[in-house]
This record gives sequence, structure tokens and C-alpha cells, in this order.
Amino acid sequence: MQASPAGQWMAISAVRLRGVSIALACRTSQISESCYRYERKLSNENAEIADWLVRLTTAHRTWGFGLCFLYLRNVKGFAWNHKRVRRIYRSLELNLRSKPKKRLVREKPEPLAVPDGPNMTWSMDFMSDKLSDGRSFRTLNVLDDFNREGLGIEVAISIPALRVIRTLERIIE
Repeated sequence: MQASPAGQWMAISAVRLRGVSIALACRTSQISESCYRYERKLSNENAEIADWLVRLTTAHRTWGFGLCFLYLRNVKGFAWNHKRVRRIYRSLELNLRSKPKKRLVREKPEPLAVPDGPNMTWSMDFMSDKLSDGRSFRTLNVLDDFNREGLGIEVAISIPALRVIRTLERIIE
């Protein structure tokens, strides 16, 4: 049976205030008798764990819970349960804050220069697509920036660098 703190408190108050038997109070509160009689132990050990954690996090600011726990377990030889140490670590609010990423402040780029006449600047781009049977092909597009005229389109399954050079030389001529 899962014990809830509210159920345990209800059973304790029923026994103390009303004089009800422990068995009846536990059945009514839906907790086991062992949960009713449970008392925390080793609270002085919790203070020792808290002291160790505070000392470690002040000495080593970049250490998180994992490094602190491994140090206490492997170097100091304490056999404390990791769940217990984590509970104390979080209650002390020693969690490392996650640092926000530094954003680079970029200046506004200069607007693109508009050419004064044809054949002053060209733009070149690769595009790819797939055929209905799944084969892919690529296109090399060369455009004149002044009048947006398509100077050349090279279509092939693969366009190696030598073919790009040959296409550009043909367009230049």
C-alpha cells in the first residue's frame, strides 16, 4: 500500500485525539501499520551530506550533482544512496544554472549592388529534383543579375567541377 503523508497524519491524529486503535485508524486512512510507525532516521547524516555538498559546490563551482556524488562515493568512500543525496542537493538549491547562449550581434548587411548594365554580374545556383521513378537529377542555372535573363541551364544526373567550368566558359564566349 502506498503511504501518503496526509493519510499518515490523519491516522496519527485519529489515534491521539479520538482514542481509536492503530489498526482501525490505518485501515480508515488506507495506510499500512508499518507506515504509521515509520520514523525518519539519520537526520544528523543528512546535515553531514548537506555540509559536504555545500563545501564541494563552493570549492568547485562547475561541479554539478553527478560530479559531487561521484566524489563523495568514490573518493571519500561514503555509501549514501544517490536518491537521498540528490534530494538534499535539490533542497539546498545547488542546481547549476544553465547559461544562455551568447547571441552574436550582427550588423545589417549592405544591400546588394544593382548592376548598371548586362553581363556585369551573374548569379549561379544548383538545384536538384527527383524523377517519378526515383532517380535524382541536378541543374546548374546561370542568370544575369541586370535583366534576370537565363544565360544557361545545364541538366544532368551529376555535374562535376570540370563540366561546370566548361559550361561557364561556353557562356562567356
